[in-house]
Amino acid sequence: MSKSKAYLGSAIVLYFAICFEILIMISPFAGFFYSAFSPFLVGLAKYPATSWLSAFFFTHMVVPPNDMLKLVRVMGSVLFSAGIVVFLICALQVYSSKLLRRGPVIKGLYSFIRHPQYIALAAAGAGLAILWPRFLVVVLWLAMVFVYYLLAKDEERRMQQQHPAAYRDYMERTGMFLPRKIENAVPLTTVARRLAAFVVLAILVVGGSFALRQYTVEHLPLWTDSNVVVLAVLAEDEPMMEHRMSDVLNLDPIKSRLAANQPYLVYFLPRNYVMQGLIADTGDDWQLYKRHHTISRFGDWIFHPFTHLGGAHASAFEPEGHSHHGGAEGTVRRLIFVKISSAAVTKPADSFSIGATRTPDFMVDVDVHTLTVLGTKNLPVETAWGKVPTPSF
Repeated sequence: MSKSKAYLGSAIVLYFAICFEILIMISPFAGFFYSAFSPFLVGLAKYPATSWLSAFFFTHMVVPPNDMLKLVRVMGSVLFSAGIVVFLICALQVYSSKLLRRGPVIKGLYSFIRHPQYIALAAAGAGLAILWPRFLVVVLWLAMVFVYYLLAKDEERRMQQQHPAAYRDYMERTGMFLPRKIENAVPLTTVARRLAAFVVLAILVVGGSFALRQYTVEHLPLWTDSNVVVLAVLAEDEPMMEHRMSDVLNLDPIKSRLAANQPYLVYFLPRNYVMQGLIADTGDDWQLYKRHHTISRFGDWIFHPFTHLGGAHASAFEPEGHSHHGGAEGTVRRLIFVKISSAAVTKPADSFSIGATRTPDFMVDVDVHTLTVLGTKNLPVETAWGKVPTPSF
C-alpha cells in the first residue's frame, strides 16, 4: 500500500471517529474521547472566526417542530441507513471478486457507475451530519468527498494498469460517480472545472446548513416575556407553556432568582427527559455515558425516527426507575434556566446565536397546573459533558 493511500485511509478513519461523536459521547469511552477532542472543540468555540464549526445547525435535543423539519430528520436516518447497506453490498462484490479472482468488478451496482461505494459512503455521511448536526461534521464531509475522489482516481489508475483493455472499455460505458449520460451533460474534463464544481458544492452545502439553522430557530416553539425566552422541548408542551408560563415565572422561588437585566433561556421539559444533560448537569442519571445502553440508544435514534418525532424517545432512553414523561408526570415540568451572555438579545432567536455564551444557572421542578414548586437546584456552569459545546436546540 502506498503512503498516499495510507494517509487517505487514515483521514477516513479520523473522519468517522469525529462524526461518530454522537455514539461515543453516550458510551463509557466518552471520557477518553473528550480528553483528546474537547480541547479542540473548545478552541474552535473560543474564536469568532471558528466558533461556528462547533455549533449545531439542526435540532438534536428538541423534537423538530414542523413537518418540513421532521422530514429532514427522517431523511437523515434514511440516508445513513441506505448508505451503509449499499456500501456493504459493494464491499461484498469487491472482496468476493478478489477472493475468486474474477478481475475488475463491473456488474451489479458497478454496471451503472464505477464507484458506487463512495457514493454510498457520501450518502451515509450526509445522513450522519443530519443526525449529529455539528457544522464541523459538514466541513469534514466535504473534505471526505474530496478524499473519495482522490481514492477513486487512484483505483482507476491501478485498474487500467492491471486490466488495460477491459477497464478502458468499462470506463467508456459508465460514469465515475453518476450515470454516463448525466456526467456527459455536465462534462468536468479539466482540473479547473472539477475544482469549480467542488467550490460550488461547498458553497451549497455550508450555505444550506446555515439556512437550515436559521429556518429551524425561527420555527422553534418559543415563549418570551421581558428578559426571558422559553423553549418547549416537546411540541405538545407548547400550549401548556403558552398558557401558564407567565404565572410560573411569578412564583417566588423563581422570581427571586431572576436578575432584572440578565437575559435567560429557559428549557421547558419533562423532568425525566433523557437529553437534559446536554443543557446542564442536572444529575448523574442524565450523564448518559455512565449508562450501559450505548448501542440500543444509538440504534433507536437511527432506525426509529418516528418514535423520536412523537416525543416517546425519552421513555425509550430514560434511566431505569423513571416513569414516562407523558404518564405519571402529568403536568410536572422541569425548567432549566440558562444565562445568556456575549451576545445582544434583541429578539428571541438571539438566544441561540452562535456567538452567545449559554451558562446553566438553576433548575426548578414545578407542577404547572397547580403552580406548586416541587424543588429547586443550583446548577454547575458546565453541562454533563463538561466544557464540550453541545446543542442548544
